[in-house]
Formats: sequence, structure tokens, C-alpha cells
Amino acid sequence: MMDADQNTLDVALRDAILERLGFSAAPLADLDGLRAVYRAWCERVPFENVGKVIALRSGADTPLPGRFARRFLQAWLAHGSGGTCWSTANALHELLVSLGFRSRRATAHMRDAGMTNHGTVIVTMDEREWLLDSSLLTHIPLPLTSETFLGKDPVFSAEIECVNGAHVLWTYSPPAASHFPCRIFPEEAVHEEYLQRYEVSRERSPFNGRLYAGTTRGREVLLLVGNVRWTRSDEGVTSRALTRNELLESLRREFRISGDFLDRWVAVGGLESAFEDASGPPPPLETRKPPSQR
Repeated sequence: MMDADQNTLDVALRDAILERLGFSAAPLADLDGLRAVYRAWCERVPFENVGKVIALRSGADTPLPGRFARRFLQAWLAHGSGGTCWSTANALHELLVSLGFRSRRATAHMRDAGMTNHGTVIVTMDEREWLLDSSLLTHIPLPLTSETFLGKDPVFSAEIECVNGAHVLWTYSPPAASHFPCRIFPEEAVHEEYLQRYEVSRERSPFNGRLYAGTTRGREVLLLVGNVRWTRSDEGVTSRALTRNELLESLRREFRISGDFLDRWVAVGGLESAFEDASGPPPPLETRKPPSQR
């Protein structure tokens, strides 16, 4: 099968994905269906760099994982593995297209400093647009309009403002001290651009070594950053350093990643790197405030 064919889903694969996501039948391509698919994705398909670390440490010629939607989702079915923004956004987009939604790939800049370093998904429905981010896992699709959106949910905190015709998403995710911005570029991005930007991330990315994994579970956001387990729920934010065995158990049980997949990660030194100090300079201090705090 040609690589181009690896980026589309046939009915059998789509239905297997839906079953794993908890659907007994394909949802309708309406707003309720969109909400249901995205919530299931947030709870079942982790944002994680385990597979990327395996690839990077397996040799310079090793392809990055999940470059094509079919391969990404087949690996998820087999191992419970997810990916980072370029692979997860592309796979979510192709799943939505297979279900009849008007979805497009988009790009963004995390921290809003001018460059493109993030992939995301926008769905158009009834002349309205909705943002579904496969990395920030906001629990619900977020409206992209000319009006400011102030999310009221303390667990899935998100705000969006329209600035000079573009949208800036503000989210809070521990261990960050406060909300940080992500500027959404509305133009459609083709798959080839995603492939190119994913490949460039080999050289520079916060997800090339130390463990990072995120998922949601009902009213809880769960993150692993290095060897620290963070949660955000209605009771607030908690954190706890994990032992090596506890970290592996969390990835198996809470993130549903298979033991075989994790064995490969351990073999290339991924587990040990989770206990190393963060490399590189910290992100710049954000002095701007989200709309609700101005």
C-alpha cells in the first residue's frame, strides 16, 4: 500500500476504532456527535512521547511514529500508544473525515511567540468553527468566533479571544504556574506540511527525551511530566513523585499503553530519562493575562 493510502481510514478500521472508543455505532456528524467523539478521544488516546523517544533512540534513519493516520490508529489499537501533536492531530482529523465531519488540519504556535510549532484540528459545522486540540485535551470542542469565549469549567480551563482576525487559546496545565497562550492559524494545512514539521521536531522539541504524557478521565486531567504525576480535578491540583515501578504502572493502567511497547521504551533508556532533570532553558515567563483576568 502506498504511503498516501496510509492516511485514510477504511470502514473496517474506522469501526474498530469506534468500538475501542466506546461507540456501538457511528455517531451522527452533528454537534452532539462531535462532542462525543472528542470526549472519547481525550479519554482514550493519550498525548505522549513514548513512541517518539523509542524512534529517536533507535537510529537516525528510524521513521517517526504515527506519521500516517492509518498506522497511528493501528498502533493505538495494538498497543494503546498515542503520540505528539503532529501525529495525533492528523489522526483525529482523518477519523473525523471518515465520520462525515468537515474537518481540516491547522497549525498553531504554542506560547504565541510567532513561529509554527503545533498541529491542531478545526471542524466547520453550520457555518461555525470548532477547535479540537489533540494535545491540550480540552474535553469539549471550543468555539472559534469573533466573541471571547470564557470557559467556566475549573478542571478543563480554556478561554479563546479573537485578536486581529486570528484566535488565541488560553489554557492552564500543570506544572505551569498560570494560563499560557496558543495562537491558532486558521488556514488549512496539508498533510505534507505536517510531515515536514514533524520531521523538523527531531532537532528541537520538548518531547524528545524526558517523559510527557497526558489524558483525561471523567472529571480529571492526568499528566506525567518526568517522574511526577500531576492531576487536576474539582478538588484542585495534586502532584506526587513516582518510583520507577509506579511510573510504569501508571503508563500501563492509567494510560492503557501495552507492556510490550513500554518494554521497548525501557530498553532505549526512556525510563531512566524520565528521572533526569529537564534539559534546555525553561519556557519564557508569561506576563500576559488571559481575558478573564484582565
